[in-house]
Amino acid sequence: MKLTGNTIFITGGGSGIGRGLAEALHGRGNKVIIAGRRRGHLDEVIAANPGMAAIELDITDPASIDRVAAQLIADYPELNALINNAGIMLLDQVGGRIDDALMVSTITTNLMGPIRMTSALIDHLKTQNDAVVAYTSSVLAFVPLAAAAVYSSTKAALHSYILSQRLMLRDTKVRVLEIAPPWVRTDLINSREAELAMPLDAFIAETIAVLGTDADEVLVEGARPLRANPGPGEQAVVHSFNAQMTEALSGSTSDVA
Repeated sequence: MKLTGNTIFITGGGSGIGRGLAEALHGRGNKVIIAGRRRGHLDEVIAANPGMAAIELDITDPASIDRVAAQLIADYPELNALINNAGIMLLDQVGGRIDDALMVSTITTNLMGPIRMTSALIDHLKTQNDAVVAYTSSVLAFVPLAAAAVYSSTKAALHSYILSQRLMLRDTKVRVLEIAPPWVRTDLINSREAELAMPLDAFIAETIAVLGTDADEVLVEGARPLRANPGPGEQAVVHSFNAQMTEALSGSTSDVA
């Protein structure tokens, strides 16, 4: 991905990884527009980064997505990059009766949202040079966290969708990228102080460096072992990973990105 001179739209840009990416790319001379549901978070980010812009967006609402897409194309005709970052992570209990509202909210936000957002902008992006569609998935797409099974499954589905879309857009101007973070210190499941989680600033710095290469999968070093999921032997990896994470997450609660 070209790291300068872009016009970039980032969903979920009011906090966490989305804000980190927005500020890093803004600092490299890109025009960055962030979006999210919480106006106060958006205002805080743009106040700290003069020249950045913000749009309110409910990624679960198709009408909101269509409205924002139309506004972006009208106000920023040079828009050439979309980073689908908005998401929620809620702990669940799939060993018993699943909470239906949790399931619907997670799938609508994490899977249907980015699919709809990209669909609304893809025809415009096909007309732009150096066009990029990027998705923030997770290493949990490859090795699920059993305590957040629905979340993990949305990221696995998103990874599959990315593979298909990359193939279908191979003869266009649009590159399709997947950013697959490891556990990062953000507000998700109260991870700001988690010792096993990667510091956000370190994650952003390493991610930007990889974004500047020709890699289709944007992986920091800490994510590579889980990305190398050993196929038929994956259940043993899942068991080991979850034993470690169960202890680390003891006492955590649900949160929203």
